[in-house]
Amino acid sequence: MLTTNPFDDDKLHEECGVFAVFGHPDAAALTALGLHALQHRGQEAAGIVTYDGEQFHSHRALGQVGDIFGSEEVMRRLKGPIAIGHTRYSTTGETVVRNVQPLFVDFADGGLAIGHNGNLTNAVHLRRELARRGSIFHSTTDTEVITHLVATSRRTRLIDKLVDALRQVDGAYSLVAMSRHKIMGVRDPLGVRPLVLGRLDGAWVMTSETCALDIIGAEYVRDVDPGELVIADENGLESLRPFPPSPRRFCIFEYIYFARPDSSVEGESVYEARKRIGAELARESHVDADVIVPVPDSGVPAALGYSSEAGIPFEYGIIRSHYVGRTFIEPQDRIRHLGVKLKHNANRSQLQGKRVVLVDDSIVRGTTSRKIVEMVRAAGAREVHMRISSPPTTHSCFYGIDTPERAQLLAAQHSVEEMARLIGVDSLAYLSIDGLYRAMGEKDGRTGETRRFCDACFTGEYPTRLVDRSDLSGPSQLSLLAEIA
Repeated sequence: MLTTNPFDDDKLHEECGVFAVFGHPDAAALTALGLHALQHRGQEAAGIVTYDGEQFHSHRALGQVGDIFGSEEVMRRLKGPIAIGHTRYSTTGETVVRNVQPLFVDFADGGLAIGHNGNLTNAVHLRRELARRGSIFHSTTDTEVITHLVATSRRTRLIDKLVDALRQVDGAYSLVAMSRHKIMGVRDPLGVRPLVLGRLDGAWVMTSETCALDIIGAEYVRDVDPGELVIADENGLESLRPFPPSPRRFCIFEYIYFARPDSSVEGESVYEARKRIGAELARESHVDADVIVPVPDSGVPAALGYSSEAGIPFEYGIIRSHYVGRTFIEPQDRIRHLGVKLKHNANRSQLQGKRVVLVDDSIVRGTTSRKIVEMVRAAGAREVHMRISSPPTTHSCFYGIDTPERAQLLAAQHSVEEMARLIGVDSLAYLSIDGLYRAMGEKDGRTGETRRFCDACFTGEYPTRLVDRSDLSGPSQLSLLAEIA
């Protein structure tokens, strides 16, 4: 197949987005709209579960949100004033319907549906223990481990069972869950992944990003705090804090790349944060040039900040098509390489004869950067310099981001000078880790605390135990870990 994967596969991918509604007659429709706004967090599958007072209804499928929930027949079946939804980007596990969330289980206390954003770092260990005790698994997702821990808990109330389950897991999670009478949202004690609360016509909404509130006209109320469990039912909203307090470790890459620029996460405008990051990058790595060009679309806000700080004009020197899927046609081998131009094309009028600074958010394997540079040079650029609005990605993420093993990360294997030669630029510079923290601000504006993010992909300093990584050895065990990613 002629594919756009050479660009898509060289980006880090967020695994999923979550959405939940309690107390609205159009709960399923609102959830479908919310998932559409969260499509950037997962493009390979989506699902919705609802409850109508008598029974649960579920629809899960592979594909994008508009295709899955664009049918009136499908939406009519998703009845009830309570709903949760999930959009998924699968990692190295199987892309099959049995892995599509929300997962739904029926056990002694009734039905429970769960949608999870993040990754558990002791899922393999727990899965083995549960299997030894007789649990039978139907998916290869780490989320199913949580449902088994809930089902086997000796606690009485559902909320207590959920807390008991989450106290046994390590890693990152922001999840929404639904029973017959309530929805629940919870973040891990470090707050690695985002989760926000909203209100619409008296109904409660929980979701990954504020852009999903905007699409349905809901009011942003606040972020769910790290380690907080919120419960919405007919009595209103209840907040519990069942975990010991821990230092915040919100994922810094949400600001750099993952979150939509029109969202606010952790009380911070993503768009403004990216502009500040770009300005700091310009201060650290200025180069004489004629034009600043973003690598679309994620590089745009940082390029604007770079341009403003450097006093060099910003131009769209690369145009991206938004109307092409991951595969298009099946060509002969001699034109297979043209697939990359389905998604990006050089704007020759803004590049020819100029000294160009390309601004992008990251370099993973380097394949994207090399093809972009070739395209810009072919359009007549006199010099090509690349500036990256994050530090070098040198370590894999185990908290819900699909990253290659270290051996496939370009920055883990080469110096900056070597990378510059490999991708064909006149110069290459990254933002320093100190510059990243300066751009984000030394203090949290809401709490006054010194900021500390999860920056393990840059520093290798993982904020939780990596139980599965230390326990596993040998190819068969590592493949099991990959399946449960």
